Amino acid sequence: MTARLTRRSVMGTLAGTLAAASVARGLTAVGEESPVPLKGNINHSVSRWCFGKVPMEDLCAFCKKIGIKSIELLGPKDFPVIKQFGLTCAMVSSGTSLTSGFNKLQNHDELVAKYEEMIPIVAEAGFTNLICFSGNREPGLDDETGLKNCEIGLKRILGLAEKHKVILVMELLNSKVNHKDYMCDHTAWGAELCKRIGSENLKLLYDIYHMQIMEGDLIRTIRDNIQYIGHFHTGGNPGRHEIDETQEIYYPAVMRAIVETGYKGFVGQEFVPSNPEPAAALASLEKCIRICDV
Repeated sequence: MTARLTRRSVMGTLAGTLAAASVARGLTAVGEESPVPLKGNINHSVSRWCFGKVPMEDLCAFCKKIGIKSIELLGPKDFPVIKQFGLTCAMVSSGTSLTSGFNKLQNHDELVAKYEEMIPIVAEAGFTNLICFSGNREPGLDDETGLKNCEIGLKRILGLAEKHKVILVMELLNSKVNHKDYMCDHTAWGAELCKRIGSENLKLLYDIYHMQIMEGDLIRTIRDNIQYIGHFHTGGNPGRHEIDETQEIYYPAVMRAIVETGYKGFVGQEFVPSNPEPAAALASLEKCIRICDV
């Protein structure tokens, strides 16, 4: 059956072709010496776990060459390596569980001990953001009780975080596809927690992939809650692969909206390359960085 052409379909195809060509002009092969400079409106980062087949030093060298400023979700053992390349860690891993978080009182003593250990380490390394998690729902634990419990637990370490100028950043995750029963799965819940804590040392990690699954309406939600957001993650939906034309989120528009809010933090690429082999993965990383470099 012959496809029916319309003005909208023709213009959409043309726009997509032009956009792809524009991105492609910026790409550089892994071995080239002079990549096109990034624009500087977005501070770019990349999550280490997504590029596990790329040796750490190779990833650092590639980031330095392209203009990516950070490799994130690292622990202290990796700090010396990234510093050798003049990179930062925009989000430090806490080494704590996604599922056993601050929403349960019985977890607090163990979590407080871990964060009391990590907060000074993060500060001494010269970094700022330290990730934290709500934990999962369970029978008998409603969202309001979870909020109250998170507030109690986080306030036990907030003074130390403020003293060391470290920001605790709670990640928003979807509970529909990837993290069943995770409690901090809507922006409104996370924003309410920030309001109750009442400190600039607690922020949200707004994961665009996860919130597309749970809420959609990304740009409006980001604009309305930017004061509570301390970090962003990317990922293509569905599948959490590349953020290009293979998925449903139009990242250039989302990135422009973020820039327009005056946000000065980092955007971390957290997509899983469709081809994880080092050369292909790094090519995908650069492509997706340039898609976001508005």
